[in-house]
Amino acid sequence: MNKKYFLIIFFNLISIWVIPVLAQQYQNGVYGTITDQDGNPVAGATISLAGTKTGVISDLTGAYHLKTNLIGSQEIKVSFIGFKTYTETIILEATSSYQLNIALETGYNLSEVMIIGKNKIQEIEALAYNVDVIDATKLKNSTLDVAHALDRASGIRMRESGGVGSRMSLSMNGFRGNQVKIFIDGIPMDNFGSAFQLNNIPINLAERIEIYKGVVPVGLGADALGGAINIITNTYEKDRLDLSYSYGSFNTHRTNVDMTKVFKNDIIVNINAFQNYSDNDYKVNVDVADVNTGAYSRNQEVRRFHDQYHNETFIGSFGVINKSYADRLLFGITLGQVYNEIQTAQRLVRVFGQRHSRSNIIMPTLKYQKKDLFVDGFDASINANYNLGKEQVIDTVNRRYDWYGHHKELGNGNPGGEQSYTHSRFQNNNGLVNASFNYKIDEHQKLSLSNVFTSFDRKQENLLNPEENNYNPPRKSFKNVLGIGYQIEQKDWSTTLFAKNYNQVNNFIQSYRESGSNDPIEIERYNQLNNFGWGIAGTYFIDDRLQLKASYEKSYRLPTGNELFGDGNITLEGNTDLKPESSHNYNFGIAYSFILSHDHRFHFDGTLFYRDAKDFIRPRLNTNQVLQTMENLQDVTNLGGELQINYTHKNFLAGMNLTYENLRNNTKYVEGTESLVYRDRIPNMPYFYGNGNLTYNFSNIMNTGNQLSLGYNLLYVHAFYRYWPSLGNGDSKYGIPEQWSHDLTATYMMDHFSFTLEIRNILDKNLYDNFSLQKPGRSFTGKISYTF
Repeated sequence: MNKKYFLIIFFNLISIWVIPVLAQQYQNGVYGTITDQDGNPVAGATISLAGTKTGVISDLTGAYHLKTNLIGSQEIKVSFIGFKTYTETIILEATSSYQLNIALETGYNLSEVMIIGKNKIQEIEALAYNVDVIDATKLKNSTLDVAHALDRASGIRMRESGGVGSRMSLSMNGFRGNQVKIFIDGIPMDNFGSAFQLNNIPINLAERIEIYKGVVPVGLGADALGGAINIITNTYEKDRLDLSYSYGSFNTHRTNVDMTKVFKNDIIVNINAFQNYSDNDYKVNVDVADVNTGAYSRNQEVRRFHDQYHNETFIGSFGVINKSYADRLLFGITLGQVYNEIQTAQRLVRVFGQRHSRSNIIMPTLKYQKKDLFVDGFDASINANYNLGKEQVIDTVNRRYDWYGHHKELGNGNPGGEQSYTHSRFQNNNGLVNASFNYKIDEHQKLSLSNVFTSFDRKQENLLNPEENNYNPPRKSFKNVLGIGYQIEQKDWSTTLFAKNYNQVNNFIQSYRESGSNDPIEIERYNQLNNFGWGIAGTYFIDDRLQLKASYEKSYRLPTGNELFGDGNITLEGNTDLKPESSHNYNFGIAYSFILSHDHRFHFDGTLFYRDAKDFIRPRLNTNQVLQTMENLQDVTNLGGELQINYTHKNFLAGMNLTYENLRNNTKYVEGTESLVYRDRIPNMPYFYGNGNLTYNFSNIMNTGNQLSLGYNLLYVHAFYRYWPSLGNGDSKYGIPEQWSHDLTATYMMDHFSFTLEIRNILDKNLYDNFSLQKPGRSFTGKISYTF
């Protein structure tokens, strides 16, 4: 999509939406803030309408919005432990909302507290699965993207190779990359392509982020070895408009538009558009060899000069809501493009000056949801998409560059290219159909069925030698994951049983040479894989404050198309000999909350986990140390734990989390010979890390109703080895040093506007997620947001 046309669409859509939205803010319901007698916000208070099941929970600022279609005289109740229950009769009108700000009186009659049921996040955290939930609505004014929001969660590490838009992977409890499945609204992101990745998705797109560790619900489907992350996007059924723009160090610009328009007859249009741009011209410390003189200088501070990143994405859908045949029926399209300059290979010793990649996404989508389909208690959800996008790698100059930006022309006898002379374009033709069904047998029992089918069919072009395009060998992969589950839920305990069938068919060309011959022989192969997994999860509430959890799953993960066939020599070389990986996943958890008084609240969450993986798929550098390839490691075990502690006192919040993982190579013999790295830690994997955060909220500043929030975040990662610890000695045992990073954030909120200033890596430390691939130093970012 041309940048000019993107901006034209952007501003025209704003003009279409903004006037109706301004006229229709808060059409019905009750909204306001809950405070104590001193004006301090009360978070977690229950606001409900008497005689109904309609209720909400106040947020950290004490704000609430209770939506209802009821009109006329209604009795509203507000309750929270440590305060007297508040009751008031109000008159609701059909065309406007009622504002009600309430100051609760201190009191300790716990019998007065009314239990209305949990909000969505509390419901998910109460499940038997080992699950954490990030409330993304509390982060919408921050400058974070989805990936960096996840990086602050317990048990999660987000690793990048550089700045904005750089290659990234997530690790969870020792599993990383594709072993952790990513979903958006329950739809696997396998086929979204490089134009749509977590570190370019704004946090404003999400309502919440669900993190399932070790055991994955049947409803999500797909093949997840060690866990899953489900990003739940904003779902509105009234007119809404969110705009944001941020500017930061290294000439970084981010823009986001999120709009919903509801017409008559419940016709709805949703649009989300965002862009990310950065020069990524931060300084790094490297050893430099002058390409012209050959002079070698150690530990030089140089500026990255070929690392520009720019992406634009448009997500649109239209359809109907609240119909007899569908709660939601939406037809959509996702469009996007990426321009990405490639500064280095997998290590900083190889620097490029013109090598780059381009990609786009053209993906039509379908979404259907219906509760009580045909019969009461039978719910259906069907999603489908097909990605027609293309990706290309351009490496055509006959030059060599150094870190000073100098270049040297190479002779005519050189094959050309900074890494390999290429201009290839490929289309993966990714398709997906995801269907899930739930049937509520009675108030305590539920059956679930899900099926996820994905297809991968790569077509590749050589734009430098078109005659080669007449031969396009098959690179195909088809997956199907079928799951069934049963859940029983009682007052203080629940149990879920489930089973999954994994099926994959791969079609490709394999080359080999017969003994005594130099001529390769090619044969077409079809590999079919079929595996069966199962699991169980249970939870027990000893009382309202103490919850115990335990779960187990025998899980499988099938190799992806890129792991099998490569990514077009951008960073990954294919390996068609990969086998599916499997794991026995065990989780044991305890959650405990208590209140010392009405304004001193504590929450503890502890988890022990054990993973026993077979044919573990891990990356390694290929022989020239330029690309990665994936390989199977026969036996890997991981024993570890997590601890989270949160404390709130009036307007003050503090939290911390720590994760320890003992991921070990348990393969004793390799081809009959004892392994030199038996019982070594798996290399290039952080094993001890954590986060800490402090937040203080100033409310009703100078009686204006405006709010100021100040926040601090600490990230710690213990040192770890890049290669096997038992190999090499002294200086040859390269590693990633201990990391400490400090961030500060300030957000000022007034009316419909918010202003945020963020400083990351305050002390300007050298930070690394991967060996020698240095991340940005100290950076400043400002953001302005507007919401209706």
